Amino acid sequence: MRALVVDRLAPDYVGCSLREIDTPEPGPGEVRFKVRAASVNFPDLLMTRGEYQHKPPLPFIPGLEMAGEVEALGEGVERWKIGDAVVGGARIGGFSTFAVASAAALAPKPERLTFAQACAYGVAYLTAYVALVRRAQVKRGEWVLVHGAAGGVGLACVDLATVNVTGGFREAVKAITGGRGADVIYDPVGGDVFDESVRCIAFNGRLLIIGFTSGRIPSIGVNMPLIKGFSIMGVRAGEYGRQFPEEGAENTAAVWALANDGAIRPRVHAELPLDQWRAAFDLLAARAVVGKAVIRPDL
Repeated sequence: MRALVVDRLAPDYVGCSLREIDTPEPGPGEVRFKVRAASVNFPDLLMTRGEYQHKPPLPFIPGLEMAGEVEALGEGVERWKIGDAVVGGARIGGFSTFAVASAAALAPKPERLTFAQACAYGVAYLTAYVALVRRAQVKRGEWVLVHGAAGGVGLACVDLATVNVTGGFREAVKAITGGRGADVIYDPVGGDVFDESVRCIAFNGRLLIIGFTSGRIPSIGVNMPLIKGFSIMGVRAGEYGRQFPEEGAENTAAVWALANDGAIRPRVHAELPLDQWRAAFDLLAARAVVGKAVIRPDL
């Protein structure tokens, strides 16, 4: 099969190459599926440089979010059958013709979504759901400020909430909220955006830390949340599910129910073949994506 393989960790993707490798066989409890689409996420880019918290052993195939059709079943797998359309996967493996994943890690592809939409859905919307519902416990009528709203994670939050402000935003947020400030701030950017967010958050507000796409991890004096009475909350949707399995299952069910009902359709910015993986990565790195860039190994 063809796959994008990372042999060494280095900037500018110099450790990555597209080549032919052996097609993997599913082990007990695993499924092999033909990858029809795999979305490009910032962790994929970071992992090629060794800058993400999950550091798979070399060599590895990046691509944490994918959708496709079941092609082979490992021993003991009864939930799926050959030809089933599935979505999910693992932390790696998506940028390839075929991928292997635990049968338990897969979900049925919503019929209302294309393969490209389905692979662009799960991580972003689960993150937004955990952030707004579980961590911030956002209430109807509260003001929500979403940073990075053009990206997949930011757009997911916009879909679940209501407010998006761009540019120099402190005064705009104050004006929109009648001087109160934002009750909930969703920040996948960090850096200067975090610094300015601190200055326009409401008393009893919740500042949600999603990631640091700006490249700078900010810091704050603890006197600021003390004086202004706000909370800073870290959001890791996957880890939340691991720590609280029952609630994690409820979160996942709620997110996929929205997709199955047609309440939400993720935005796909571009669909590119596997041999154009670098262009897909560059779109994300250049902040040129509105929604998600998707790699289509079947093109």
